[in-house]
Amino acid sequence: MPTPIEAALEAALLRELHAEWGLENYKSFKKRMLPPQIVLIDHASFLGRWVRTTRVLEIARKLVRDRSWGVVKEVLRHEMAHQFVDEILGIHDETAHGPTFRRVCAELGIDDAARGMPEAVDQEEERITEKIRKLLALAESPEPNEAAAALAAAQRLMAKYNIDLDARRAEKGYTVRFLGEATGRVREPARILAGILAQHFFVEAIWISVYRPGAGKRGTLLEISGTAANVSLAEYVHGYVLHAGERLWLAHKRTFGIRGDRERIGFLSGVMSGFAEKLRSEAKSQRGEGLVHVKDAGLDAYFRRRHPQVRSVRYGGEARGSSFLNGREEGRKLQVAPALSNGAVGPKLLPGRR
Repeated sequence: MPTPIEAALEAALLRELHAEWGLENYKSFKKRMLPPQIVLIDHASFLGRWVRTTRVLEIARKLVRDRSWGVVKEVLRHEMAHQFVDEILGIHDETAHGPTFRRVCAELGIDDAARGMPEAVDQEEERITEKIRKLLALAESPEPNEAAAALAAAQRLMAKYNIDLDARRAEKGYTVRFLGEATGRVREPARILAGILAQHFFVEAIWISVYRPGAGKRGTLLEISGTAANVSLAEYVHGYVLHAGERLWLAHKRTFGIRGDRERIGFLSGVMSGFAEKLRSEAKSQRGEGLVHVKDAGLDAYFRRRHPQVRSVRYGGEARGSSFLNGREEGRKLQVAPALSNGAVGPKLLPGRR
């Protein structure tokens, strides 16, 4: 028997799932579907399921309990695609993940697997990605010239890789990943870092609205999309740079005898800005060598299908005091450390904030 608190939390989750369903029905499915009954169930073998006979859309409790709301939304969209194929298109003579379902998912930028887990990387992409990781490892060198050369080589390889495998990328499709935790307010350091990923690591980045079950409020979460290899590399860089910025802030506090965190956001904004300047400098050098970042038209189309009503918003920056300037200098020297030798990536590999 659930406690009153558990019952209230589950009721709130169901309200949010119905709200997400309504938003997606309006945005992606053009209000063509009728609302189903949405229920939370305990099931070990699937994350979500559309039940045609009862018009019930089932979502696993373990999904909303253990995964980010971005993943919950993606599973919900996946099941809505099943509902659309069933009730609007009337296709009942194909397998659940047959050609019509896959076509609908492709047209709307929906993950047709929706496992809620990172996609596998094929051997060719993993081989190239591993080369990039090794170059990033060399970029940790205390010798400035060696470090700069390694970072430049890594960026050249990323540019070449995305040019050489463009046709294969279009055939294989794209995946999405949700980075960090949902927050009520996106501060400038996070916005700058999201821009770095989009500009230099061959992914699209967007801040999406999500529900925060723990707080009982809406929040914002960073979504990136791209090939599985590029998404994994961008996820690693995102986690590493965030943690590196916090370590640099603690060192800055010790050096200058700062007691509180009032200047923390300004300092971190400086770190991200300095790191962005460093990457832009390397990219400019590459353009001089005739190697440029070629925009992935397939990824752009995929992103527009996922977010047909996307719009850009300008934000004012933080105050540019001495902490920002000191942070920018540290950011210009920032090197991205390698992942583990087994190729695993992500923030979970990094030391926690102290």
